[in-house]
Amino acid sequence: MLPSVAVRHLAGRPARPLLVVGPSLGTTADRLWGTVAAALPGWNVLGWDLPGHGASPAADRLTPGFSMSALASAVLTAIDECVGAAVPFAYAGDSVGGAVGLQLALDHPGRVTSLAVLCSAATFGGPAGWRDRAALVRAEGMAPMVTSSPARWFGSAIPAERRAAALDDLATVDPEGYARVCEALGRFDVRARLASVGVPLLAVAGAEDVATPPAALAEIADAVPQGRLVVLDGVGHLAPFEAPAEVAALLRDHLARAHSERSSVASRARPASRSASA
Repeated sequence: MLPSVAVRHLAGRPARPLLVVGPSLGTTADRLWGTVAAALPGWNVLGWDLPGHGASPAADRLTPGFSMSALASAVLTAIDECVGAAVPFAYAGDSVGGAVGLQLALDHPGRVTSLAVLCSAATFGGPAGWRDRAALVRAEGMAPMVTSSPARWFGSAIPAERRAAALDDLATVDPEGYARVCEALGRFDVRARLASVGVPLLAVAGAEDVATPPAALAEIADAVPQGRLVVLDGVGHLAPFEAPAEVAALLRDHLARAHSERSSVASRARPASRSASA
């Protein structure tokens, strides 16, 4: 059984090329990506929310948990229900949203045309710490995460009022949904499969990210054949929220490069026209 995720329209028009954006644990798509989405003319931008976050329903405690692969399949199903067809799309995601992007590119390679992975990793340190965090929020709710997350989330460049807005969203998250995402993160490890990612990949790291430091993004960029790394000064774990102008500029460039590469490949693959005398 797939988890339930909700898709939101963030910017653009349905006739434009599709860009899907994914959130970090404890955040919502519109809060994390809204400013970036508005700065991407020419794209129809859809965001999705994790189970128990934002517009997605709370987790049903009577159902089993899920893997990152199942979460990626749930995102794909929700996108298809939203747009009404199995269309290809560009993808960008932060933290667990970036992990879902890697999973989509590996499990559903015909659907993802380009990939941006921000403040994320190919593995998140194994299950033990994530099991402990899941147990904590199940026992005490989201209050401990509201207290501890600022140290993991934010770099020095973000104003205090913006920090408060993100923490307000975190306080409303369903603890069971949060816990199940923690457990999925603990089991996630695609390091051995990174060389199979067959689309252009932009890895964006925050120079002050203590959760997924630049070395974690460099590992992805180095292993993916078409990978590229950018490190943002003053930024922590929520790059689209902390530095929306810089992230939007990077995405515009990355999406344009990927489109140019696809067009070039298509042109080379197209058979030459036959002359009239042939």
